Amino acid sequence: MRIALALEYDGTAFCGWQSQPSACGVQDALERALAQIAAHPVGVNAAGRTDAGVHAVSQVVHFDTTAARPPSAWVRGVNALLPPAAAVLWAQPVPDDFHARFAAVARHYTYVLATRAERPALFAGHVGWYHHSLDVAAMRDGAALLAGTHDFSAFRAAECQAKSPVKALAPPAIDGDAQGVRFHFSANAFLHHMVRNIVGSLVYVGAGRQPPAWIGALLDGRDRTRAAPTFAAAGLYLAGADYERRFGLPATRRQVVLPALP
Repeated sequence: MRIALALEYDGTAFCGWQSQPSACGVQDALERALAQIAAHPVGVNAAGRTDAGVHAVSQVVHFDTTAARPPSAWVRGVNALLPPAAAVLWAQPVPDDFHARFAAVARHYTYVLATRAERPALFAGHVGWYHHSLDVAAMRDGAALLAGTHDFSAFRAAECQAKSPVKALAPPAIDGDAQGVRFHFSANAFLHHMVRNIVGSLVYVGAGRQPPAWIGALLDGRDRTRAAPTFAAAGLYLAGADYERRFGLPATRRQVVLPALP
């Protein structure tokens, strides 16, 4: 039997999603808990990998099991065994052709950025930070140049293992107020550090260090060394993934909800 589930987690408590020899990944914690409920070893596949310090409000995974358990066991039972920084949101059986990674038709990320002179303490590890207000309109103009199917090599980490740098990015949405900025990105798939590299370059535009057209020039140049440094992991959230309706899944995309920034 194949089971799909979604979970949320605080990335500051883990060394990233992927299993590590030191067993510090979210995957390690989830597989340990699932194995106790299933009474056999369990391996999971996720919609996307998140780096150390990156959070998730809806990470979709699937696993196979021979154990007959009610859905509540995969939620409440697993949650009783997970560390406090991770929690299963829902779980249900799915067809054998469902795959959390390969069946996903889109993925969504949100980056939350505080913009104030003082570094945030109450939100440390959960928001990015820039020490000054940013021109949201200019960042929107720059971000609009990224929409469509492009080679995103200029925003790709050197260690990225993706077979192709070509991805289809929906028009990014950027919301801002006096306390901060939220960047929303949706694509068929993302390159390693792609969102954080884009955010870093958009901050350069918002700060007036580069014009909006610079984003298009970076995209066309395909040279990572010309773009801004990778922005901090702290403000990045995996917001979910989309799947065909035939799988009958509950909501697989959620909004990032944080208390109002002071």
